[in-house]
Amino acid sequence: MNASYKRPESVLVVVYTPQLETLIIERTDVQHAWQSVTGSLEADEKPRETAVRELREELGIDASQFELQDWGICNEYEIFEVWRHRYAPGVTQNTEHVFGLLVRERFEPTLSPREHTHWQWRDATVAAEAVFSPSNAEALRLVPEMAEKFGADFSTQGSA
Repeated sequence: MNASYKRPESVLVVVYTPQLETLIIERTDVQHAWQSVTGSLEADEKPRETAVRELREELGIDASQFELQDWGICNEYEIFEVWRHRYAPGVTQNTEHVFGLLVRERFEPTLSPREHTHWQWRDATVAAEAVFSPSNAEALRLVPEMAEKFGADFSTQGSA
């Protein structure tokens, strides 16, 4: 694949607290486009590696301090027309791997100014109504179930 085109495979990482508050961030390229952490896999990356990289790039956090949860969900969706030029000609579908990152408490992220303008912590249900992507909304609605499934042991985790 031409290196100038994005790989049509990505991650979605839902960052949330034990109180089921989720962090959403607003894109710079589309006004009022709120989302969780997202990003395309680079040439030789595996989804987990991409999730760790995107958390560092988009929020300024080191995910290795936490247990990154692979929710075992893969979504297939049509790439929004506005972003299709980033992919090879004829590519219209993307595969998205969903992860969760349970943090001890709310924190103030260090946003990448070229990618995001604002951030906010919202109840997962409220956040699901605010995001523009249907697969992101669905992942946010799953936060209570995933929090119960994965539990929380902060005895070995960092403080972010």
